[in-house]
Amino acid sequence: MSTSKEALWATGRDETVEVNQRALIDKVLARYSGEFTVFRELLQNSDDAGAHSVEIRFETESYLSREKRRDLPSLKTAVVHQWTFKNNGIRFRDEDWNRLKKIAEGNPDEEKIGAFGVGFYSLFSVTEEPWVTSGGQWMNFYWKDKKDQLYARRGNVPAPPDQTDDPWTTFQMPLREPGPIPPAFDFTRFLVSSITFMAHLSEVSVYFDDKRLVRLSKVTGVPREVSMPKGLKNTSPDSMMTVRSVQTVPLHIEAEVARWVYTVGSEKSLSPDTLRVVSHQASGFFSSLLAGFRSLTPAPATPNEPINLLEAPLSSVVLTIFAANVDVRLDKRMTAELLRSTKKNPPSRLRYELIYTGKDEYDSSVRAEEKTTYATGSVFQGLRADLEGQGHSTGQTTGIGGHMATRFIPTVERESIDLVDRNVAVWNKGLLYVGGFLARFAYEQEMETIKRQWDGAAAADGPGGLPDAELQAWLRARALHALKFFTFHPSTPSSVVSTSMEAAFFTCATTHPFSIISSEGVRSASLVHVSDPDFSGFLKRLPVISEDIVNGAKTMVAALRARGMIKNITFVDVLNELRSRPLSETETVACLKWWISVHKQGNNPNLLQGRSQLLDALVLSISGPPDRIMKLSDTRSFLNSRTGGAIIPTDGPLPSTLLPTSVTRSFDPDVLGTVFPWKQLTIVDWLRHVTDPKVAAGNAEFDITLSASWAERVLSVLARAWPSLPKNAQEDVTKILNPMPCVPTSAGLKLPDQAYFASVNLFRDLPIATMPSGTSIKGALEKVLQSLGVRKHVELQIVFDRMIKTGDWTIYDLVKYLVSIQSTMTPQEFERLRHTSAFPKEGTESVPMNGRKVQRYKAMDLYEPVDIFRGLGLPVIDWGVDNRWKPSSDEAKFLISLGLRRSPPLSELLNIIASDNQALLEKALTFFLDNLSLKYSDYDPSNYQDLAFVPAVRGSEKVLAKPFELYASPEWAALGFPVVDPLLPAGAASKLKLNIHPPTSEIVALLERSPPRDEATARQWFEVLSGRVPEFSPNELRKLSETAFVPAKSSGGKGIIQRLPPIQCYFSGTGGAELHSKLFSFVDFGPRGNVFLAACGTRQEPSVEEIAQILLANPRQFYELANGRENYLFELRNLAVNKRLLGKGTVVRMKRSNVLLGSRRVKRSGAKFSNEGDEDDWDLLDDLLQPNKVAVADDTNAYQLFGDRVFCAPQEDVLEELYLFLGSPRLSSLVRDDYKTTVEIPSSRVGFEIRHLILERLPLFLHEHPQSRTRVSFNWLNEENHFIVKVFGKLLVTKALQHGDVRHSESHDASAVAKRDGRGPIELWLAGNTQVDMYEVSTSLCRLIFESPKVNDALLFMTILSTDIKALKRRGYNVDRILRQQKAEREAAERASRASMVLDSGSLVQGTLAKTPATEVKIPSLPTQTGTMTKPPGTGFEQILKHPTSAFSDFRRFLRNDRSNTSSRPISPPLGDDATQSLASTLDARGASSPPNPSIPQPNSGPSKGQGLIRGPNSGGAGVTPLSNIANNINMAIGACAPESSNLLRNREEMQMVKESLDEGYCDVFGRAGELNLVGSMGGVKVFAAQGLPEAELLVQRKHDVLARFLHVLNPLVAIYKIPQSSLHVFADNEGQLVAFNRNGSLFMNLRYYEAWHDRDVQQGDFSKAYISWYFTLAHEIAHNLVHPHNSEHEFYFSAICEAYLVTLSKLLPRS
Repeated sequence: MSTSKEALWATGRDETVEVNQRALIDKVLARYSGEFTVFRELLQNSDDAGAHSVEIRFETESYLSREKRRDLPSLKTAVVHQWTFKNNGIRFRDEDWNRLKKIAEGNPDEEKIGAFGVGFYSLFSVTEEPWVTSGGQWMNFYWKDKKDQLYARRGNVPAPPDQTDDPWTTFQMPLREPGPIPPAFDFTRFLVSSITFMAHLSEVSVYFDDKRLVRLSKVTGVPREVSMPKGLKNTSPDSMMTVRSVQTVPLHIEAEVARWVYTVGSEKSLSPDTLRVVSHQASGFFSSLLAGFRSLTPAPATPNEPINLLEAPLSSVVLTIFAANVDVRLDKRMTAELLRSTKKNPPSRLRYELIYTGKDEYDSSVRAEEKTTYATGSVFQGLRADLEGQGHSTGQTTGIGGHMATRFIPTVERESIDLVDRNVAVWNKGLLYVGGFLARFAYEQEMETIKRQWDGAAAADGPGGLPDAELQAWLRARALHALKFFTFHPSTPSSVVSTSMEAAFFTCATTHPFSIISSEGVRSASLVHVSDPDFSGFLKRLPVISEDIVNGAKTMVAALRARGMIKNITFVDVLNELRSRPLSETETVACLKWWISVHKQGNNPNLLQGRSQLLDALVLSISGPPDRIMKLSDTRSFLNSRTGGAIIPTDGPLPSTLLPTSVTRSFDPDVLGTVFPWKQLTIVDWLRHVTDPKVAAGNAEFDITLSASWAERVLSVLARAWPSLPKNAQEDVTKILNPMPCVPTSAGLKLPDQAYFASVNLFRDLPIATMPSGTSIKGALEKVLQSLGVRKHVELQIVFDRMIKTGDWTIYDLVKYLVSIQSTMTPQEFERLRHTSAFPKEGTESVPMNGRKVQRYKAMDLYEPVDIFRGLGLPVIDWGVDNRWKPSSDEAKFLISLGLRRSPPLSELLNIIASDNQALLEKALTFFLDNLSLKYSDYDPSNYQDLAFVPAVRGSEKVLAKPFELYASPEWAALGFPVVDPLLPAGAASKLKLNIHPPTSEIVALLERSPPRDEATARQWFEVLSGRVPEFSPNELRKLSETAFVPAKSSGGKGIIQRLPPIQCYFSGTGGAELHSKLFSFVDFGPRGNVFLAACGTRQEPSVEEIAQILLANPRQFYELANGRENYLFELRNLAVNKRLLGKGTVVRMKRSNVLLGSRRVKRSGAKFSNEGDEDDWDLLDDLLQPNKVAVADDTNAYQLFGDRVFCAPQEDVLEELYLFLGSPRLSSLVRDDYKTTVEIPSSRVGFEIRHLILERLPLFLHEHPQSRTRVSFNWLNEENHFIVKVFGKLLVTKALQHGDVRHSESHDASAVAKRDGRGPIELWLAGNTQVDMYEVSTSLCRLIFESPKVNDALLFMTILSTDIKALKRRGYNVDRILRQQKAEREAAERASRASMVLDSGSLVQGTLAKTPATEVKIPSLPTQTGTMTKPPGTGFEQILKHPTSAFSDFRRFLRNDRSNTSSRPISPPLGDDATQSLASTLDARGASSPPNPSIPQPNSGPSKGQGLIRGPNSGGAGVTPLSNIANNINMAIGACAPESSNLLRNREEMQMVKESLDEGYCDVFGRAGELNLVGSMGGVKVFAAQGLPEAELLVQRKHDVLARFLHVLNPLVAIYKIPQSSLHVFADNEGQLVAFNRNGSLFMNLRYYEAWHDRDVQQGDFSKAYISWYFTLAHEIAHNLVHPHNSEHEFYFSAICEAYLVTLSKLLPRS
């Protein structure tokens, strides 16, 4: 193979390889991405040439052409055409000129930086033809023929005229593209960083044309050799590099920077947290890593004031350089590989430099930067160790706070360290180890310096001392700065740099400890612990890292903890410090609290052992005097401050094993007893200790048998603890002290049983127990002494015998003695003393004189002897002139406990104030006000509301007023209210709790009690009260509305002033002329006054309901307004006629109010008293009473008997009906009949005749009472066993009245009585000894036959019974017809009963409506009358034609099945199908019913309540109402129909109803629909449902088809009447008798009745009956738009409306 190659080689030929030099240079330069690459290379070359100075010039075209320029252009925009770089280094030699022409050869000198041979060619990145001059020669580079081949031309520079040598080597670079200079400020920072590591270069100047911008100068200090610390490995792991020595070199750099530069600088940048690695430029062959800055040039911050831009202020920075001299040992292979890579041999020695900025230098630089006027910051910012952020970007960062420089081999682009090439990476990693070592070396040097300063200051403070706080803080800050400086952060772009150096930083220390600042100074990290607040209170000498260090150097501390170099505090650490020194009391507390927290953490099996070790090691230093030391292992007990331990004196003898109280007070005693083996020191334990002879012998001051004061203290302690001591402990105390003379007495210390209480002080030689301090012996102390055996007082009776009766002692002496023995008194003795009259009062003799007995009083009857009570004239105790009364003395307290009064009772004091004695009043009032808060805090004016004791002014008169009668504000005097006397002290009204303003209730009471006198006064009052309307409650306004306080002129026009309730008044000008003159009055009190009245209920106009409300508001005033009985009865008749229009609530109130006029018979003077007397002998006494107190006189006989004992209603049917309606009882129900008979006369002919007569005439009587309800039917009564007549010899009737409190009975003979027991037969008893009185027969039977018999019923029945048949015929009775009709009805009823015939659902049988199977809603059952209604022949039209005047009345009866119909006029069925035309023609002629008076009520939006008073058309006029007027009124009624806008109907009082069945009339206002809710709509018609209807919300869905058919019926009728469809509404309920109603013009039709009556026919196609029925129903409700009540006027308009549209209806009905 080799042979063939050689053969081939021999046959070949040589050819040159051509290189495109331009492309080669461009590609090489493309890898240089730094911003200041050209200047970096030129600076390195200058330093290699040994230059000391460099000048850099940026030259404009005008400058080059020698044109002068006056202004200073902007450095950011001014265009320059040439860069010039000059240095004063060694001038070029021939070899230098030759090497300059060679690309990529580099400088072979290993001491030089150049490595790749491309440095000079970086100039081609900005220029095409660089020009170099040096040493009198020049060389110019150019492109041959402007193509790709580079040539150089060399020549000599002409000698200057003065023959001087030019020291400068100059590089001129005409710019390829003229442009602005590099960012001036950033460029300056670049130069500062570059000059730092230059070996020779010490000055750099920058010029713009001829103006100097920057001058930098560097001064290097004298290097100082630093000894190598032991324990640091100075050789790299591969032994390639060894640090031989380390020097520290101070470096001072000054900068003179023109303000012109600052104006174009960048804003201040964030401080760098990591700084760059740079290569060393002092002695080497490898490339520098002084990478270019990336320019950040926002708008400059220019000062406001004009400045000299060429002025250059001086700034400087001081740095320390740690320089390591490193020996390099490489094998031949590595040397060859590095030579191949770098084109030069690696050095055998190199220098490794680290810039360290100390704390002081750092702070100084930061302060200087903060003072910088411009926002750019300092030019040294990128050089200084900024530890808090990111600074200027560089190529490669170190990861720590300082720059490094050495012979790193960079990548070709020289932007980062080469860690990819295998051999180069070995070299660079060796240098990284040296960098980590040098960082550790610098850190340890800084720590050593701090340690020396700390230890020196601590030694000056004495053994165990510490530096002062200020020095400590400064040294800690310096140490923190070092920790932060040497904290390794991730480096960029390669994180391997910082990781490798951090590993070397820690691993280079083989035996040398890591030094760190602690609370005890600089210590080895292995001896320092992380601070723990749990131990800070007692571990004072354990070296710990303070919180500021932990927080300030978190990353470094975390790294140390992760490497296990710093540990947490352990129990062993605690024991070591406790064994090294005693703890103070505060530290002991902290230690014990720590152990308690350990104990709470859970069950640890080593807790007991640990507690024992802790207590053995813990020594407590107790501050004195005297100071002493106590081992906690000797502690046995502690004082419990929550129990008896709190009262044990700590200044006396205490057990030596007692835990000091200074420690105990910081703990919960329960916790101490649980965590530690100590018990609580009890009172008994303490007493045993202090009474121990050995303890007492040590100090006589604490000997209980020698020191009375100590004995007193011991007894006092026992007294305080005595109540809580258990019985066995009390017994132990007694046993200990009984044999000791420990009781202080007046004769010295005595045994307890030799001492006496002070109560036994009658003899001076007795040893009375006396405390040295004068403390009285009482309470618990007395109990202690009593338990010890101290003797008590003498018998109390002796005291009374010797001292009270004989007067041997004064009252003062007596009381003093009693005080001394009060604690020994039994309750019985003390109570006896309270009730003993033993004390004289002042002003009487206190001792017997002249044989007169001294009057004495109980203590509770006397007052304290003070002047105020003397001035008030109160009896005070005689205390003697020589004895000063002290309220706080024991004697005073004792007397007070006996009842001695310290102040008069509140009621008595107020009575004194209320007296007529002015002097006493003022003193008593002053005393009361002064002592109100202390002695009379329970004062409540409501308790004395009837006592006039407050000085007041009423008008111009000064009076005493009751507390709620007057007010503090004087404005209320105008309304007649008393106000507070202005002479009272300030604040008196507040103390007396007087109202400032009268409460609204009082105003209400005032208006009730004393209304305004006249209209002028009322106007003034009402205007004042109008401002307080919001304060009245609704109830009060409602009450005022019913209170008669409004003065108004009588409506009769006589000008008489009367007072009316606001609700009975109406504002003038709003109507009233047409209203009842007896009921309503019109007022006007001005706009403001009317506001108050409007709030009180005064209306613009009255309504129907208001008549009753006015009556209820004040019936008696109403009575007076009515001017007496007749007018009042007239109003009651009105109410009776319209009672169905009254609301339910109104009716309830009327039932409970005194609204009914009752009359009681009173015998006239002079008339003979007899119930049988003439009516002229009686007068009537009238009174307004509640309905239940007024009886309806339905029994004439009872009225004759009891009319003078009970109030009865006026005997008018309409009034009686009202009274019964409101709940008045019938007189017959109040009277109980008791019958006594003799022997019955059997088979009496009289009885047979009477029975026959009654049964014969009863049908005639019943025919006249078709509307009366009967208890039994005639058919039932006609049965043989249902009506029995018995005859007795004699009948005695006793009538007993019982009504309220009235009890009275009357007995008389009777000829006939009727009775019935339960549901048994009716028995008529007759008296055989007298002629039968038909009146008694009729009266008795009427009560049993009718439910509500009338007085006239008995008279009529008597007349029918006692009158001959012929006479009855002559009087107009159609006897034969009546009897035949009754007989036919009875026979028909019998047949119907036998057949049990079920009527068709559409038929009507006298009010009975048969139910259809299809009915889904409940239809009310109708009452059935006796007899069956037979359907007359012919259609309904025929019936109407026969009775044209009553056609519509009959139809109304048909609608309601009115039971007033009789057989003489049967009910008309619904209209037929074939009589429409005849009906129309007949009705067109109109009937005989009279039209109303033209003055008819006008229709409105709905039926007005006021229209309820209309009683019908006035037919008294002579004229006839024109048909046009009637038609107009009908049109108004139609137009009044309106839609319902509410979703919930509540105002049920305004509903007008058509009812299917009524007992007493066509429409009953009380048959209410209940509340209706809107549930939907269909075809524009709203549908409502009654509350309680099941599934009401689904009504429209459930009844959809029925609703649709109903509307199909109603819509044509709506079109007939031409009413708005929106005024029609449908509702549904599940019970009740409402067919329809009118609410304010809105018409409501009941779906339930349509479904029951007509839906089946409509489904089958028959609409006739439905049309006719609902046609008349709509007409009825439309008529209510004109007339509210059901009267003749309403019936007239109902008929008129029907007639007006009947022809149109006939067209709707189908023809047969």
